[in-house]
Amino acid sequence: MKATYMYGAGDVRVVDVPDPSIQQPTDALVRVVRACVCGSDLHPYHSMPATPGGSPMGHEFIGVVEAVGADVTTLGVGDFVISPFAVSCGTCEFCRAGLQTSCLHGGFWSDAELGTAGAQAEAVRVPLADGTLVKAPIDETADDALLASLLTLSDVYGTGWHAAVRGGVTTGSTVTVIGDGAVGLLAVLSARQLGAGQIILMGRHQVRTDLGREFGATDVVAARGDEGIEQVRDLTGGLGSHIVLEAVGHRPAYDQALGAVRAGGVISRVGVPQYDEAPVGFGSLFGPNVTLTGGPAPVRSYIDQLLPAVLDGSVVPGRVFDRTMTLDETPKAYSAMDAREALKVAVRP
Repeated sequence: MKATYMYGAGDVRVVDVPDPSIQQPTDALVRVVRACVCGSDLHPYHSMPATPGGSPMGHEFIGVVEAVGADVTTLGVGDFVISPFAVSCGTCEFCRAGLQTSCLHGGFWSDAELGTAGAQAEAVRVPLADGTLVKAPIDETADDALLASLLTLSDVYGTGWHAAVRGGVTTGSTVTVIGDGAVGLLAVLSARQLGAGQIILMGRHQVRTDLGREFGATDVVAARGDEGIEQVRDLTGGLGSHIVLEAVGHRPAYDQALGAVRAGGVISRVGVPQYDEAPVGFGSLFGPNVTLTGGPAPVRSYIDQLLPAVLDGSVVPGRVFDRTMTLDETPKAYSAMDAREALKVAVRP
């Protein structure tokens, strides 16, 4: 079958690899209907050292079950499924607590220890299928808009929702969202769903921030750094934002969050951090009683809650996909997203 591998910074190829097969009785094989390129995939695209054997790419997909192991009880051949970006057993202490990204038996895609490959491929072996996959009552003939929205449940919608939930967004909250990528835009949508009164989106790409306004942003701040922080404070009566959702992962975004949050507020980070050290001392978090939270989103715990509104069309998170390419075109998808020519690219095998 065909699958996407990265061999170093900027070096993405679609190659032929062996078809996946059932290896454990808890496995399922899923034929991929839609996958996509994630903003976090661009981190290795910028910095990955030369890797002769390559690394399989992709962690978001929806598809159709083609085969199941003998111990799989909740899925059958032909089921349409949504796969979170983390593999989880569904039964350990952390899974029962809704923290599937810390599953004692699971892991992530492209994980050599777990034996997983990437989802930017024609098919995927899914370990711990009962705990990982979520059935949706549709089939692959659903229209592209619905398929796109279902695909967001694999990562970016659940991640935006996680940012808002961990941040404590509730009716009347003042929220600042840093980042106008897919996660940031869906954090805006999530904050609006949870009742935020004011949502300030910090982003400088007008096509994206216009979509952010449609998702519920009340204000847009295009400036960065000190100027952007000053504008957020002006919009919040000089006090700063109750809640800041940081959806970028770079150190300047964290510094903006520190400047934009009010005393007693919350910073919720879901952008994968690309830095090791950041201020947490008296002058940053401790003195003003600011709470720092967030982390990898356990999207499996949110899919059942978010799925009904996606199915009935009352919420359309799939609007963050502004381009669809074939699997053979996946290298172009990386290039388009890296050049900011595309917000998020869906991949159709």
